[in-house]
This record gives sequence, C-alpha cells and structure tokens, in this order.
Amino acid sequence: MTIQLYGFWRSNAAFRVRVALALKKLSFEEIEIDILSGRQFDAEYAEVNAEHVVPTFVHDGHRIFQSLAIMEYLDDLQPEPRLLPADAKERAYARSLALVSAADAHPLVIPRVRKYLGEVLSADAAAIDAWVRHWTVEGLATYERLLSRRPADPFALGTAPTIADICIAGQIVLAELHGLDLAAFPGVAALGKRCFELPAFANAHPFRQPHYLAKKH
Repeated sequence: MTIQLYGFWRSNAAFRVRVALALKKLSFEEIEIDILSGRQFDAEYAEVNAEHVVPTFVHDGHRIFQSLAIMEYLDDLQPEPRLLPADAKERAYARSLALVSAADAHPLVIPRVRKYLGEVLSADAAAIDAWVRHWTVEGLATYERLLSRRPADPFALGTAPTIADICIAGQIVLAELHGLDLAAFPGVAALGKRCFELPAFANAHPFRQPHYLAKKH
C-alpha cells in the first residue's frame, strides 16, 4: 500500500490526518506544501488539489481531500481501530463533535482568511490576532460545554479515541499556536492531556514535525 500526504507542519487539517494514520499504524510519505508562503496556489499543486488546500491524501494514485473525508476513508481502508463508532447514533455524535472544529472554528482562522482580513478589509496585525484568538476560544468554549454534558470517559465517546478526539486535540493545537491558556476549559484540557499522552497524537503535533524543527534550527 502506497500512501502520500501533501501537508504542512502548521496545518491543523494535516495534523488530524497524521493522527488518524498513526492510530491506524499506516505508514506514509509526507510532501510539504508551504501554505504560509502560498505554495498551495502553484500550478503543479493545483493539478493535485484544485481547491488549493492541504491536506491531500493519495492512496495508490487515488486522491482525496478534506480531512474528515480522508479519516472516514481510512476506516473503510482499514476498519480497525475504528475512527467512527459502529453505532449510528454514536457515529453521528462523533461527527458532530468533529465538525465543531473542522467546520465551525478552524476555517475562520486559516491563512486565506487572515490574508483577506489584512489585504481587503485593511485589518492590522493586532486586529487579525484578536480575530484568530476569538474564534479559537469560541471553539474551545463549545467543546467545554459539550464535554460538561457528556464527560469524556476517558475519551469523548468512551475507551478509544475517535475523529471527535482528533478534532478536539486539533482545537487545542490551535490554542497553543496562538498562545491561549486552557485554564478556563478544564474538560477540554483533561481530554487533551489524555490524547497527547498517546504517541499517535504527540508525534503528529506541529511542533514535532521535521519541517518545523528544521525551521527552528
């Protein structure tokens, strides 16, 4: 099985897929697309992904984009361990939790949104930073409310991590990237601690990626 992942160390969506691949114990080659430098708009990459985003997942030449679609495909490709519960109600709940970050919070802080705020709406750096922090906190607050109604035990849907935990962990990563304190979100912080104790989550963290480490040195 040949798997390639076009991603970037800072991409939250690529983080989700890296975690999922690690939980499945599937090896892959990651190809860097520097979304901060605009490499996603290069003509060569446009042939790979017409949406000009990362990640793009390539399995035996078949391309899939959008992190949740990729993670669901992984469950079809290798059913165990499951990323989505078998029970229909639980599966819907897992998707709902995942979409809080993947569809509601994270899309508001991605590079193309920040660029539009600055170039078209003339927002300065401080205003853009306030925007990013606001929507990141909104995502954390939503997760905190949901976890207070159904506490993690020990993960969001029981004994094993699912796409819900992957996306909650991704929201925590966003908070870390923007210097936000999780003290106001103890339920989220506790779940995140359990997630990042697992190598699949810890090794997928942006700060553990080779391109980030090379950049630091």
